[in-house]
Amino acid sequence: MNRRVYFFDLDGTLIDPSLGLKGCTRHALEALGRSCPADDVLTSFIGPPLRQMFATLLDSDDSTLIEEAVGLFRQRYRERFLVETRLYEDVPVMLQHARSAASAMFIMTSKPATFAERILDHFEIAPYFDKVYGNGLDGRFDNKADLIGHALAVEGIPPDEALMIGDRAVDVVAARAHGIPTIGVLWGYGSRDELREAGAAQLCGTPRELAEYLSPTPSRKTVRE
Repeated sequence: MNRRVYFFDLDGTLIDPSLGLKGCTRHALEALGRSCPADDVLTSFIGPPLRQMFATLLDSDDSTLIEEAVGLFRQRYRERFLVETRLYEDVPVMLQHARSAASAMFIMTSKPATFAERILDHFEIAPYFDKVYGNGLDGRFDNKADLIGHALAVEGIPPDEALMIGDRAVDVVAARAHGIPTIGVLWGYGSRDELREAGAAQLCGTPRELAEYLSPTPSRKTVRE
């Protein structure tokens, strides 16, 4: 794939947000008097937007209730998100290799951009990226395909120059809506089957494998499906 503009997902691709997501979701559900599912159920929601997660967990389409849950989640998240987020090992090395091959790199995240920017600064990886594209606090870009479309329009990027990197089917589906292929990463929260079924063009098992694939002269030691 001869693509020079890289779109990176954040949660599950560059960072592991599981500790914060579990704590904040539990806080919100308990405040609403609802039971909280097991940790493995909670981590299955890493990737999609918060409103989608709470609609499922609350088994409700009541927008007022869902917004209350989102507010309770963010109340705790604002206080704890930096200490409850982990940068995946070898991500800085991977980003260095990717940047050497890319004409531009962007973050595409379901997180509000303000939180994503603070995370990049905290882990000192912000300089690798030209800009962060994130959801609004109002959920304007809950559909990730809309977020990618917005970025393409603002930056004037032809879709045939772009490549998405993400760990969940939502990343693949959103990119495919614009004719953009996706490299699915296997160290995050999406399974091999999930990514393959969504239509990922390539799978990489580790950040170092992804670095090799994205480097100007890669050795292509990656998982091919």
